[in-house]
Amino acid sequence: MIDNIHWYGHDSFRIDGSCTVYIDPWKLPPGAPPADVVLVTHAHYDHFSAADIAAVATPQTIVVGPASVTGELRGRRAVTISAGQTLTAGTATVTAVPAYNLDKFRSRGEPYHPREAGGLGYILEMDGRRIYHAGDTDAVPEMREVRCDIALLPVGGTYTMTAAEAADACVLIAAATVIPMHFGDIVGTGADAERLRSLCATPVVILTPEGR
Repeated sequence: MIDNIHWYGHDSFRIDGSCTVYIDPWKLPPGAPPADVVLVTHAHYDHFSAADIAAVATPQTIVVGPASVTGELRGRRAVTISAGQTLTAGTATVTAVPAYNLDKFRSRGEPYHPREAGGLGYILEMDGRRIYHAGDTDAVPEMREVRCDIALLPVGGTYTMTAAEAADACVLIAAATVIPMHFGDIVGTGADAERLRSLCATPVVILTPEGR
């Protein structure tokens, strides 16, 4: 089920298949394979890294993201997407899902990821599989509409769901397998991933970051 899913740490993944899809590429190791498609969830530096995109992009690479991301790209095949929209990129179908905070604040009343900022998660459909990358988010009501084979969920807390909140999200999401992310760099530790596994009724697979 998790074959061809490569985790580079934090929220950075590569999905191999009929096309090569990166999600939030950041701190990629040298020699990472070229991308057919790059999905960026939002404009924070640890998710939208122009240098990492450049390292794997070719003239044919399609970069998909919210307007806050695509507006900063120059000389790229950039496609803007908003929550609720679906598009085709390469051999993949991509549906954007809202990603935002409910109770994670940088100051009173100011979320790290406000809904109006347009941050996204993605449902990636390719080669008969549906993979949901939640982005930087809490367990938001829109997750009830998500159906997937594999859910990639943040567990580090502070800026996103905690492990316990990710377990609550698993109740909302219909997924066969969960892979924790957003730990081990900036915030969160392997203990958070293990806590999700102990709390979640859905099978949890903890990946080891590649290239680190």
